[in-house]
Amino acid sequence: MKQKIHFTKMHGAGNDYIYVDTLLYNIAVPSMAARLWSDRHKGIGSDGLVLIGRSPLPEADFTMRIYNADGSEAMMCGNASRCVGKYLHDKQLTTQTQIRLLTLSGVKVLNLHLAPEGVVDSVTVDMGEPILENPKQFAPDALKDSKYALPAGTFVSMGNPHYVIFVNDGDAIDIAKEGFRLEHHPAFPERCNIEFASVVGNSSADASSPTTIRTRVWERGSGITMACGTGACATAVAAFMTGRAGRTTRIQMDGGTLDIEWRESDNHIYKTGPAEFVFEGDIEI
Repeated sequence: MKQKIHFTKMHGAGNDYIYVDTLLYNIAVPSMAARLWSDRHKGIGSDGLVLIGRSPLPEADFTMRIYNADGSEAMMCGNASRCVGKYLHDKQLTTQTQIRLLTLSGVKVLNLHLAPEGVVDSVTVDMGEPILENPKQFAPDALKDSKYALPAGTFVSMGNPHYVIFVNDGDAIDIAKEGFRLEHHPAFPERCNIEFASVVGNSSADASSPTTIRTRVWERGSGITMACGTGACATAVAAFMTGRAGRTTRIQMDGGTLDIEWRESDNHIYKTGPAEFVFEGDIEI
């Protein structure tokens, strides 16, 4: 017997997901639902499916589970987490303006910024500390057995793996071809998200104003996306590590701009950006 599910379509900087409140609906096989519903011709259309639930742990308020468009489960998504914050507050599931969200990458703290009319305008997410070495996600020794070279880049894990490649003009890159090839490169045992980045403004690491970086994204399991929150964080870290930027950056993606701060006091990455409702509806599964 089919079940009717109420869903909400949201996007953060163009990174769009389908959101379902699992306190109301049980999605028995979320990987299958993600594949069917994410289809942009035969389904709702999205980069994936996000399930929101109540946290079983006292150190968190709610949970977020993310399934990519191909049905694989993601550990974390910064854009989706901002949308979860807006969903919970604007749908009156919480009155808090600080929410502790349990993800597969641990507990993330969301700070909600309200517009004068009382709805969430933007969200700052404490993304935690970046990880620069993780042999489970990046195995450079595999390069010697590879049939193709890995372009020079910087590995950064934000819970999920990223490889950031700085280029002169990201718009000139065939993202579909190069992104797919690099996602499945043997250097990445769990596959990888790939960023192609270019500094487009204020490249001085000592300047007081943030460096602006244009970034295009190939997301593991979803392909080309309009934006990627963890990818923006990884780009900011890579830019600092390679001397291209200071600790504050503005990451311009196809769907919008995210403000990133790598705070020296606690080594955490703080990401601020918008979250928007698109539409709601019902679908059977």
